Amino acid sequence: MVELCGVEASRPLATALSAPDRDAGDLLAPPVTPHPVVPDPFAGRLASGWIAATGLSLVLFLLAHLLGVSLAPLDPLRFEAYAAALHASPWLPLAELVLVAAALTHLALALGKVLANRRAKLGAVPRPAGSAGLVSRRGEPLAALAARSAPLSGTLLLVFLAVHLAQLRWLRPAAGQELAALRAALASPAALALYLAAALALGLHLFQGAEAAHRSLGLLDPANGARIRRWGRALAAGLAGGFVLVPLLLVLRP
Repeated sequence: MVELCGVEASRPLATALSAPDRDAGDLLAPPVTPHPVVPDPFAGRLASGWIAATGLSLVLFLLAHLLGVSLAPLDPLRFEAYAAALHASPWLPLAELVLVAAALTHLALALGKVLANRRAKLGAVPRPAGSAGLVSRRGEPLAALAARSAPLSGTLLLVFLAVHLAQLRWLRPAAGQELAALRAALASPAALALYLAAALALGLHLFQGAEAAHRSLGLLDPANGARIRRWGRALAAGLAGGFVLVPLLLVLRP
């Protein structure tokens, strides 16, 4: 019987190219290999660690800032002296640049992680390690609200920061006029509402951020989880309450 390239001529070509006689077919149509998955730069532990580290630096600044600004309604003379000494410090410009860099890094990485989580939810990529979505919040409505509203609260804080800097930093008052400038900024009902809303947004942001930071750094486990949540939420309530009380006292006690 006549053969073609070692395959019987009477057999169909498709059959001839099927297993086990597949060597020639492999040359014509190599097997397709899936494309490698490109790791998401916002999905790893490194990005989560930077979010936690920058968030911690901003929280330390907020604690110091609240201690200083709380002098305004309690001891105006000491507040003016504190503000004058702070603004005359040679290290202040560098500290402000570091804080701006930390805030922008925190914002960029946090937004990137939110998008990575959404892609993971749609099944496009594996869920990022340390993702907040791994923790159920069904039994804690406030915690669920804080987690869902984190992008919104962060955006509101960014808007407040721009307004606050425009009022009291870029147009810096003269020495001895800090308190008068602060009262003038709060005289507008819209500005007062923004200050109060930003304080509440800060509380919500920290309510879930403290736990998320510990989880991202691998420091959260069943043994210390309840304690970390309590301290983190107490910190959130303390900072939010302080930043609510200061403007209210300045408005109510002229």
